[in-house]
Amino acid sequence: MKRKVFLFLVMLLLGWSARGQNVAIKTNLLYDALMNVNIGLEFGLAPKWTLDVSGDLNCWKLSHDRRWKHWLAQPEARYWFCDRFAGHFLGVHALGGQYNVGGVKNGISFLGSDFSKLSDHRYQGWFVGAGIAYGYAWILGRHWNLEAEIGVGYVYTRYDKFNCAGCGRKLLTNRPHHYFGPTKAAINLVYTF
Repeated sequence: MKRKVFLFLVMLLLGWSARGQNVAIKTNLLYDALMNVNIGLEFGLAPKWTLDVSGDLNCWKLSHDRRWKHWLAQPEARYWFCDRFAGHFLGVHALGGQYNVGGVKNGISFLGSDFSKLSDHRYQGWFVGAGIAYGYAWILGRHWNLEAEIGVGYVYTRYDKFNCAGCGRKLLTNRPHHYFGPTKAAINLVYTF
């Protein structure tokens, strides 16, 4: 099934018209710095509209019994104020994925979410959400752009809580949490076709 989906996506890209800036491929340099493998594809829909579909994956095992595993998919409809792939844009995005995070030492607590609990416990679950974003794209050359974007929104998650990052003793099961705050941060290196 995965092979069929991959072949369908390749045929879709190959069959897409190659006229001026209809498709872009990108990587988020912020996610790269956090060891998240990520890729994004953006398709021109109309003179001022694009559809950006990005995702990332982190499946690495860290030292000192830390966990930072997750996958994320984040589609976004964008409205460009001038031409697509250049200048200011507004976006509306959805997001969803799964995570297994724990043993990450920090003291971060804001907007009703206490991320410092990741220091001593492990959380495993799924999430869905939506948000709005603002961004700007700088043209670096004929095919290269640099894009910055920040987004805020709402995320609903359900999780299981474990006693420590490496052990399997479950403390809580199927607990909900509501998050309001940043949902997207990106510095994308973009190649346009």
